[in-house]
Amino acid sequence: MVLFGFFALVLVSIYWINQAVRLFDQLVGDGQSARVFAEFTALTLPNVIRLVLPMSTFAASVYVTNRLSSESELVVMQATGFSPWRLARPVFFFGLVIALMMSLLTHLLVPASLQQLRVREAEIAQNVTSKLLTEGTFLHPATGITFYVREISPTGQLEDIFLSDRRSPDRAVIYSAARAHLLSVEGNTRLVMFEGMVQTLSNVSERLSVTHFKDFSYDIGRLIKAPDTVGRTQRTISTLELLTNPEASALEASTSRGRIFEEAHMRFSQPLLCIVAALIGFSTLLVGGFSRFGVWKQIVAALVLLAVIKIVEGLASDPVRANADLWPLVYAPAALGFGISAGLLAYSGRNRRMPRATKGAPA
Repeated sequence: MVLFGFFALVLVSIYWINQAVRLFDQLVGDGQSARVFAEFTALTLPNVIRLVLPMSTFAASVYVTNRLSSESELVVMQATGFSPWRLARPVFFFGLVIALMMSLLTHLLVPASLQQLRVREAEIAQNVTSKLLTEGTFLHPATGITFYVREISPTGQLEDIFLSDRRSPDRAVIYSAARAHLLSVEGNTRLVMFEGMVQTLSNVSERLSVTHFKDFSYDIGRLIKAPDTVGRTQRTISTLELLTNPEASALEASTSRGRIFEEAHMRFSQPLLCIVAALIGFSTLLVGGFSRFGVWKQIVAALVLLAVIKIVEGLASDPVRANADLWPLVYAPAALGFGISAGLLAYSGRNRRMPRATKGAPA
């Protein structure tokens, strides 16, 4: 468990930092605060942990088994009469503990965190002001829109405004003003600019027209379109709802019945893969026995077996999505993993049986 915690910490850090960099570029680039960035990264953490738990379980199992083999402890235990099945018992219990952790994630924490993440994304998308009130930075609140403000005064006045609208393929419009204010009119956010000009470049005629104004109102609320309500997807609906009312869940998530069943049973299958990862890491190394050259060949073989299980997992998804009645295929990777582990343990025990003495042979 100590080594599992170490490997999990390292892998979670790698995955989390990778996602945090993308979130930082997206959120801070849109003018969000560091608090919002920290909240979003925290909401992505349960899903990151879910991804790395099987790998951490496998790494811990392989590391411990390799240490036991290199220090001849496995040989001593086998010499005292311990069968491979008896030696695999603590590995199974270790995988079972991790499977319980994974169940907590897949059934409760991950759906809740993803739903909260969707709600916060919708709230931020509707907050036009927060996307624009960042001084000294070129912001892109929507595709084809670039906004810049040099300074924001203590009274909330925007100094030196630049707004580029290139959403239309036929023309490009640039607004610039000495100062501006953001006003809310009947639920819409408007940018009221003073002492500026509008430059319109027609891509068809290749002519530039310039219009000067003393005051001009621009509706920026239409730039950012966000849904009024945040619906749930199959990943955020609870497991009980997915299993007891799949038709309503499919309608709410705008997806097929097969995807609903795949998601529901995947939440039970993924914890089983943690046990499989621990058993494969142990049983594969147990086949090799003690060697002064190490067990790197067995480690490579264990990685190949895990890759095969992941391939089977990917192949089983498409039939289930097409036909919900084939949901037992979701458990095919776990069943294959348990079968491989049992076969390796049986083969390891067979290799270590003492041969029977033949008739007439010297004692």
